[in-house]
Amino acid sequence: MSDLPLRTSMEKKYLWNSESVFANHAAWQKEFAAVSAQIPQVQAFSGKLAQGPVVIEQFLALVDSLDGRMETLMFYAMMSGAVDTTDEAAQSLNGQAESLYGRYLASISFLEPELLAVGEVKLREWFSSSKFLSVYGHWLDDLLRTQKHVRSAEVEELLGSAAEVFGSIDTIHRMQVDSDLKFAPARDSTGKEWPIAQSTIEAILSSPDRELRKNAWYSFCDAHLANGPSLAATLITSIKKDAFLARARGYNSTLEAALFADNIPEAAFTNTLDTFAKHLPVWHRYWKVRAKALGVDRLQHWDIWAPISKNSPEVGYEQAIGWISSALEPLGSDYTSRLRTGCLEQRWVDVYPTLGKSSGAFSFGSRLTHPFIMMSWSGDLSSLSTLTHELGHSMHSAHTWKTQPGIYSEYSIFVAEVASNFNQAMTRAWLFDHEKDTQFQIALIEEAMENFHRYFFIMPTLARFEREVHRRIEAGIGVTASDLNNLMADLFAEGYGGEMELDRDREGSTWAQFSHLYANFYVFQYATGISAAHALAAPILADVKDASNTDAAQRYIDFLSCGSSQYPIDALKQAGIDMTTPAAIEKGFEVLGSLIDRLESLTGN
Repeated sequence: MSDLPLRTSMEKKYLWNSESVFANHAAWQKEFAAVSAQIPQVQAFSGKLAQGPVVIEQFLALVDSLDGRMETLMFYAMMSGAVDTTDEAAQSLNGQAESLYGRYLASISFLEPELLAVGEVKLREWFSSSKFLSVYGHWLDDLLRTQKHVRSAEVEELLGSAAEVFGSIDTIHRMQVDSDLKFAPARDSTGKEWPIAQSTIEAILSSPDRELRKNAWYSFCDAHLANGPSLAATLITSIKKDAFLARARGYNSTLEAALFADNIPEAAFTNTLDTFAKHLPVWHRYWKVRAKALGVDRLQHWDIWAPISKNSPEVGYEQAIGWISSALEPLGSDYTSRLRTGCLEQRWVDVYPTLGKSSGAFSFGSRLTHPFIMMSWSGDLSSLSTLTHELGHSMHSAHTWKTQPGIYSEYSIFVAEVASNFNQAMTRAWLFDHEKDTQFQIALIEEAMENFHRYFFIMPTLARFEREVHRRIEAGIGVTASDLNNLMADLFAEGYGGEMELDRDREGSTWAQFSHLYANFYVFQYATGISAAHALAAPILADVKDASNTDAAQRYIDFLSCGSSQYPIDALKQAGIDMTTPAAIEKGFEVLGSLIDRLESLTGN
């Protein structure tokens, strides 16, 4: 029986403010019916957009309103299910939302084909002469850029209708990992059994008990291996879905389709992976330094998160909010006040692990809600790091929703991971300056390395894995669970460089442990994000020492506020970095190297 508490036993202040979105499931159903009833109004515009700018204004105003309401319906359903996967009513809401979203996409599928049929010259004339439509200038530029990949109204309607079917792949995967996987309890060195769950595995792998860490890792990997064939079938189906959609829209590959959406040059992708591979010896050095610091002859996988510090700091949730706020003071009182109010009064965060809660952490919401966070607080620096990271996303959303109209109220993954890692870089720098105890400093380096390991080792390794798997599938080469395991193990062997023991079977199951691979070429952007974040934080940290210079902080706030009104590469250039070159990735390895130097010095190796 699980020792995890029930949600009903938690203090309300530590649960997400679901009632601020909908009072209850019945209120959600009422809004669902209202939005559903408006879909025919959208469809009534079909065939009429060529009549002129007034009709286009009316249509886009209706779509803007429905977009926000649709996003809110989908968010509430998804979040309700994520915080309690045993809530069958919430799972039903999620299915209803996905079905409605498919109908909605089909209902607006005529938009792009009809506008493009009007012709560029007339469209630009209409949009520039209308105050309402002039706001859509960047959106129009992007539409014209993507013209060659827009299909006929009939095909667009068909593709829109297929969204529900395609969305079921993610639903199946979520149920596989959150409900179907059964983890054996892990015994510690005293023989005590610990329950293993998606929401507790990270904390247990940070235990000082090496026997517990080993058995927990075995339990976690073995459950994935036992379900390997079905998990592989689901992932391969997802990639085939991406390949189908790429072909349907005339792209040469799934990579081209993924990058084209945000106008990201392929150089940003290839530079990231090539520069990462070039600098793997930095990671080899870290494995060696970590093994010496732990006093083990050879590092094992379950030693990656083992505590080196003798007194791992305990951090309370409210204390963490205070530290994060202090660290981000260079961004101004408006920023820190909004952050504190959100966490301590408006209940943005679903804080603690509970029975049935989904794995991981995320920030999510709609422009009609707060930017909520789901996580599982375990009271250590890793929890602080996770909260800081997700608050970067939430504050990014808060600034965008406050500043931008609905059409630009979202932002790409490419810039999202900059904001989250930026918060961590700033908070870590503040703590290095204010907490001078040697053991705290070592623990802080461990937190930093945990973050770098995930975003600057695991994620680019998964990106290299993803690139090869997509290549094979798009070439018509059959792929099995064993193929995926072997490819993953080969990449880890290269990343460990002989400095760590390699368990090929269990290491090979890593691909099955990350849902990120279900988002087409998503994972490489973690490496770009952490690199860009440190590049942007550096001048702001320098400005702290020179109060007369606040340009870097203001450029960063402007970056957070631009949403999708600019392409991500352009937004980052205005903030001060060029992601089409290897420079930012090189900066990431520079920071990584300095952390290894500091660890080596503090541990006397």
